[in-house]
Amino acid sequence: MRRLAVHSIIDLIAKEERFEAVSEDYSFTLKIEHYAPYVCGAVHDGHQFRHSLWEHCLHTEYERWYEEDPCTKQMVQSHPIVIAGCDSRFEYDLNRPPETAIYSDAWGKQLWKTPISDFEKELSLEKHRNFYKVVQALLGKLEEKYQKVLVFDMHSYNWKRWDRAVPSWNLGTKNIDNSRFGRFAQEWAAKLGNLALPYGLPQTALINDTFQGNGYFLKYITKNFPNTLVLATEIAKIYCDELTGISYPEVVMAVEQQLKDLIPLQSKAFQQSK
Repeated sequence: MRRLAVHSIIDLIAKEERFEAVSEDYSFTLKIEHYAPYVCGAVHDGHQFRHSLWEHCLHTEYERWYEEDPCTKQMVQSHPIVIAGCDSRFEYDLNRPPETAIYSDAWGKQLWKTPISDFEKELSLEKHRNFYKVVQALLGKLEEKYQKVLVFDMHSYNWKRWDRAVPSWNLGTKNIDNSRFGRFAQEWAAKLGNLALPYGLPQTALINDTFQGNGYFLKYITKNFPNTLVLATEIAKIYCDELTGISYPEVVMAVEQQLKDLIPLQSKAFQQSK
């Protein structure tokens, strides 16, 4: 893996070079093994939290981890194009627009002892801007090459906080063009519902049950690339104990191994459609 400035990453994409890089400020990673017609994204996988913010933050490291999406990059790491955030959403949220990307409170609890400075905010928002500059370049190149592209927008959610039964997988489709792409979401949900996980963990997949797909990553790509479908895919945190912070690597690996087959199959069906 190379450490590269954003303009260098964009130049490599323009030249269709293969590379694996971390951004110069260590805020995100991008791997391109070859220029495939699909991308895997894990914008909430990151846990880094800038040192200058530590003493100002009221949330503990566990509280931050609880609301992040750990292991979502690992679940798709074997695919040819993977882009993932390295920083915690508590510094800035890549799945929110710039104007709301920096939290003042999070899940009902005040985040900062005192409001953070404009200087600190700008440091974070520059990372947000740079990430989307690369997303713009990457999807532009892929649509130019393939006309239509599939993006697997990977997330996780805390299922134990719900007071009702919730699915092991949820797809959010509120902000996609369902007249064009709805059937692909249905197909993807069906594939996910048939995964086999260790210990007989139940597998169900529903659409717009717990979340509706309102994230900025999806909305940004959908707005700027009309021939790209983003599948906002949420796995319940059955692959860890969300109350203790313990991860279950054998469950994560089982998801990863099965997505190795399912994601290319879904991409192939999308490419072959009219």
